[in-house]
Amino acid sequence: MQQFGPTTPGFGSGATGAPNPAVGALVIGGAHGSLAVVRSLGRQGIPVWYLTHDHPLTGHSHYVDNNLTWAGPDDPGATEYLLRLAAHNRLHGWTLFTCGDAEVRLVAQNRAALSATYRLTTPSMDIVRWTADKRLTHQYAAQLGLDSPWSYYPKDRRDVAQLDCRFPVILKPTVREVRNRFTQEKAWRADDRDMLLARYDEAAALVGERAIVLQELIPGGGERQFSYAALCDRGEPVAALTARRTRQFPIDFGYTSTFVETIEQSEVEAAARRLLHAFSYTGLVEVEFKYDARDGRYKLLDINARPWTWIGLGAIAGVDFPLLAWRQANGEPVMPVRGAVGARWIHVTRDFVATCQELLAGGGFAALAHYANSFRKPLTFATFAVDDPVPALVELPIVAGRVLARKLSSFRHGAVKAPTVPRPTI
Repeated sequence: MQQFGPTTPGFGSGATGAPNPAVGALVIGGAHGSLAVVRSLGRQGIPVWYLTHDHPLTGHSHYVDNNLTWAGPDDPGATEYLLRLAAHNRLHGWTLFTCGDAEVRLVAQNRAALSATYRLTTPSMDIVRWTADKRLTHQYAAQLGLDSPWSYYPKDRRDVAQLDCRFPVILKPTVREVRNRFTQEKAWRADDRDMLLARYDEAAALVGERAIVLQELIPGGGERQFSYAALCDRGEPVAALTARRTRQFPIDFGYTSTFVETIEQSEVEAAARRLLHAFSYTGLVEVEFKYDARDGRYKLLDINARPWTWIGLGAIAGVDFPLLAWRQANGEPVMPVRGAVGARWIHVTRDFVATCQELLAGGGFAALAHYANSFRKPLTFATFAVDDPVPALVELPIVAGRVLARKLSSFRHGAVKAPTVPRPTI
C-alpha cells in the first residue's frame, strides 16, 4: 500500500510516472461496499484508485490500479489533500465515490471545492444533514406521515430518570461522527430503569448527553428488516430493488447484514419512494425499514446516502448500481431498470456465526435448513469472487489484526470494556 503525502514522490510533478489518461474513479473509505464498487467499475475497464485510512480490504482487489492511504476524512487538511491528489496525478474529471459516513460528510460539506475537480456521486449537504442525523431523519419522516419507531431525545440524565416509557428500549447515537464503542455498535439495549441510566451514563461520556436517542425495541430479527436500494435522479428512481436483510451479525442488533435477498414489498417501496421524492434525491441510497408485527407497520430506521455493504447484490439481480452511478455522474444516459426477485448475497464467515447464534438462541433445525437454502443461485458473495480471489483470502487475517489492535489500544489506554448487552428474548 502506498502512502502519499506532500513530500513523497506521488505529490511531485509527474514523479509517479505517466498516469492513465482515461477518466476513472476514486473510491474512498468503506469495506465490502467499496470492494463491490471497485469490482463493478474495474470489470468494465474503468481505472480505479482506492483511498483509505482505516480498512485495507478493498485495496487487495486486483481491480485497484493504485492503493493509497491518507490521514482520513476527519483530518483538517482532507479536502486540500483530495484536490492536490487530483492536481498532481491528472485525476481531473474522475468520479468520486464516498463509501463511508465520514467520507460522505466531508464531500457534502466541501461540495463546491471538490465538484470543480471531481464528478460527485454524493448528495449535497442540504440532503445529507437529514440522512446523517437520526433526529432530523425521523422529524422529516413524521412530516411526510411515514412511520418510525417511538423515539425520545433526552436533554440530560434527569430527563432520562423521569421518562415514562415501556421497556425494553435501545440507545443509539444521533450522529456517528466519532469512533468509539457506542457509535460502532448498532444499539445498546436496556431492560429496566437502572440499566437505562447506566447505559445512558456510559454513552453520554462518549458522545455527550444530547447526542443520544432512546428508541422502542421493535421485536424480531433480520427477517423483519427491509431495504429499498436505488439510484435516483431528482427524486425518481432510475434503478432500484427491494431486499430483505434476513440475517445479521450479531443477531440482536446487527452491526452488518450477513444474508440479503431481493424480494417484492410494495409498502416498503412506496414509503421509500415518497421519502426520496420529497428530498428530490439524486445519487445512490439505501432506505432501511423494520416491520413491527404489533401494529403491522413498516417503520423507517435509517437512510444511507452512500454505497451500502451489500450493494454487490444488485449486479446479479440485474442492477449494477456502481456502474450506473458512474454513468450518471458522467452524463451518460441510464435506462430505468428494476432488480429481479430471488437474488442472494451472503457474507459466508459472518453468516455462519450468525446462524450459530440463532441455534444457541433456540432456532433449531429451521435455522440450519434456512442456512443451507441460502446458497441457492443466483448468489454472490461479500468478499469472494472467482476473478478477484485475494480479498477473500486476506479478510480473516485483516479482521483478526484489527480486533487485536483495538484490544491492545484499549489496554494501553486503560479503557473499560462495555458491558455485554443481553440477547433479546423475543
